[in-house]
Amino acid sequence: MNIPRSVVGFLASRGLVIATAESCTAGLIASLLADVPGSGACLDVGLVVYSPSGKCGFLNVEARTIERFGLTSEEVAREMAAGLLAQQACHAHIVVANTGLAGPPPDGSDLAPGTQCFAWRYKQRERQYAFSETRVFDGDRVTIRQCAALYALSRVEHYFNQLPNVRHGRSLAAL
Repeated sequence: MNIPRSVVGFLASRGLVIATAESCTAGLIASLLADVPGSGACLDVGLVVYSPSGKCGFLNVEARTIERFGLTSEEVAREMAAGLLAQQACHAHIVVANTGLAGPPPDGSDLAPGTQCFAWRYKQRERQYAFSETRVFDGDRVTIRQCAALYALSRVEHYFNQLPNVRHGRSLAAL
């Protein structure tokens, strides 16, 4: 199965638009979508925010969240997704965010190499819904980043179907 093609088909069939806030995947999620013909109708923006200052400055991640939970945490991923969706210039219905480790953890960290934290945020009229997960992928840097990007995309429809009042074939804007 071609995950990016499936996601673009899903988004296009429902008139949905997606945006990405990426750290460890460094734009790979958006790039995989952009490889699919017709993705321009459903891909709004992709931001790469590697540094703590980038996460705080561009996505309004709280410095205290980073201090308390670390850069590789679901809490930071959730704030990344919320921060992008809150941007006036962002016209997405869905944001996917990723932060993680593609190599060994920093000194003193108990995180496993390949730890990836994800968040998916959905805007449904005036309400928003957030989901997050942590996964560990094996392999070298390139493999871990590729697996993380594909995993992030693979969960877009899954979490859409978890939203309250979602009916098959309806868009978020219609709910």
